Amino acid sequence: MRHERSKKLYDKATTLIPGGVNSPVRAFKAVGGDPIFVTRGEGPYIFDADGNRYIDYVCSWGPLILGHAHPAVIEAVTQTARDGTSFGWATGREMELAERVVQHVPSVDMVRFVNSGTEATMSALRVARAATKRDRVIKFAGCYHGHADVFLSESTGSGVATLGIPGTAGVPKGAAQDTITLRYNDIESVRATFDAMGTTIAAVIIEPVVGNMGLVPPVDGFLQGLRDVCDQHGALLIFDEVMTGFRLGLAGAQGLYGVRADLTTFGKVIGGGLPVGAYGGRRDLMQQVAPAGPVYQAGTLSGNPLAMAAGIATLDAIAAPGFFAALNARTAELGKAVTAVLDKHGNPARFDHIGSMFGLYFLPGATRAPRDYDEVKKAETRHFGTLYRHLLDQGVALAPSAFEAGFVSAAHEQRHVEATATALDKALAALPR
Repeated sequence: MRHERSKKLYDKATTLIPGGVNSPVRAFKAVGGDPIFVTRGEGPYIFDADGNRYIDYVCSWGPLILGHAHPAVIEAVTQTARDGTSFGWATGREMELAERVVQHVPSVDMVRFVNSGTEATMSALRVARAATKRDRVIKFAGCYHGHADVFLSESTGSGVATLGIPGTAGVPKGAAQDTITLRYNDIESVRATFDAMGTTIAAVIIEPVVGNMGLVPPVDGFLQGLRDVCDQHGALLIFDEVMTGFRLGLAGAQGLYGVRADLTTFGKVIGGGLPVGAYGGRRDLMQQVAPAGPVYQAGTLSGNPLAMAAGIATLDAIAAPGFFAALNARTAELGKAVTAVLDKHGNPARFDHIGSMFGLYFLPGATRAPRDYDEVKKAETRHFGTLYRHLLDQGVALAPSAFEAGFVSAAHEQRHVEATATALDKALAALPR
């Protein structure tokens, strides 16, 4: 494939935008080469500035569960835009989307819309601290909860892991001094920490299924263990379902694993591809939020009509009978096809999936998925970068990082699965032994 136009765009972008991109992972630093510049999407495909077409497993980093430019979503946004793009006033569409979230997620009685996942997690933690009158928060290495200062301690997940940054510059030492980072899937470390300082811990925040160090699922009993220890010590459990919410099912990871959170953050799918975030939970906790209560949070574009319309159209589409069964079956077919190719080449990597999310790790001979960030870091990222470029040249687009989950949409069909397996076979054959 030729990428001259993308190269020219990137060269110009580096003179106007830091690193030439508006989100670091887009710069291809982890996989080598220059980034492609996308001009449009259609179903399972994206097209770049040079006219190249790719089977897309990024899906805008998760939101496009229906695929690119889904007719129902485009129609909803188009019709809404004719009435205006933003008002800064309350609209009925906010209630319509809120009703759907509350209907589908049993732990959520009320919800507040914001503009990003970072806003959602930052706000949910503020509510937890206000409700408990405590300051400390437990997070887990490899989980990413946005770029608020409080979450940018060591081992913050895909963004800084991709760039090799330990936390980030510009965060005052005191900003994260009450953030305790523990090992994901290690319930004993959580219990020990609560035994030592439980009366000072406001909340545990976690990606119930991690999508920011590849794909790492919870081991049996881990999420329930967190629920139990939080109840025992009067702390709140926050599920960051920005990625998993409405992606792993209508009730998200909570529905899949049968564990309720006190507060939940959302994003991605609930905006249908437009900028959105949300946090919700028990009524008594959400009534802490201004103007109902003393916890201040605001946003000019929060609940904007376009995002609400896209979210309503998306949630209505995925609520159709059999939607998730078909989507998950297609992802399982991809897993079967990819695993067969990996076996053919001596098992140099492992492919795992949950629902329509998947991860690919260069861990030769591995018999299971990584269970924590330390195990993820053992993967051979250099080989991933080489594989990534070979796949891109054959029209298959994964996330340009070994620390990101991939996504299958309802627009992906069996022929795309087969084309992906063929491309992987050729790419692995081209790798140095």
